[in-house]
Amino acid sequence: MKKPLSAPDPNREAKLKAFDRLLTVMDELRENCPWDKKQTWESLRHLTIEETYELGDAILDNDVPEVKKELGDLMLHNVFYARIAAEKNQFDMADVLNGICDKLIERHPHVYGDVVATDEETVKANWEKIKLKSGNKSVLEGVPASLPALVKAIRIQDKARGVGFDWEKKEQVWQKVEEEMAEFKKEFQPDAGAPPDIARVQSEFGDLLFSLVNYARFINIDPEEALERTNKKFIKRFQYLETESAKEGKKLGEMTLAEMNEYWERAKQL
Repeated sequence: MKKPLSAPDPNREAKLKAFDRLLTVMDELRENCPWDKKQTWESLRHLTIEETYELGDAILDNDVPEVKKELGDLMLHNVFYARIAAEKNQFDMADVLNGICDKLIERHPHVYGDVVATDEETVKANWEKIKLKSGNKSVLEGVPASLPALVKAIRIQDKARGVGFDWEKKEQVWQKVEEEMAEFKKEFQPDAGAPPDIARVQSEFGDLLFSLVNYARFINIDPEEALERTNKKFIKRFQYLETESAKEGKKLGEMTLAEMNEYWERAKQL
């Protein structure tokens, strides 16, 4: 059974007051601002996705003020969607909040019931089993179809792992990576005479990426975060190449690869 909170939240009243203020501001904007009046779920959707990515960037940069700002933007969007639904008598913010509370209580029987779970893996396994009992036909139903492929691969593997469908040791996963690499190389042999079958090459490359994502999970690396950090590193170094070469009167399109590599090596030392 759940334990009482270790200490009352001294800021609870301020938090509730701030949330009530946001609801009030949202109501006022919806009724008085021409732009806010026009918005629909569909018109807000792409903006919400953009805000989510901006939050992700701020987290990777460890930019605390920006994280706070982006959380506020996303909170506004949540309230906005609920306000639009309330106008159509579909649901309101209280329904949204009570709904998530009910779901969390149901899926944490080790906190709100008599189930014992002493580690993270047991909690995840219980979560997926409860979802299946609640009517989900597949443990993979909760993976949005529109997720970027890399993130989707992570979520698929996490959910399969939650019901015990997983490798036992990371060495087995690495063996699979090497197997997929060999299969990819076999399909892609530009010097073998006949041109490669692009569809088969693409398929094997996808298998290789999927196995690398799997291995990353086994060694506790978030592949999406790892790739994004590499993206940021590349951008920083390439922009250094651009600015420093321009200072010396050089143009990228007119430089040799060897010349560009000199700036690149300098950027790596920063």
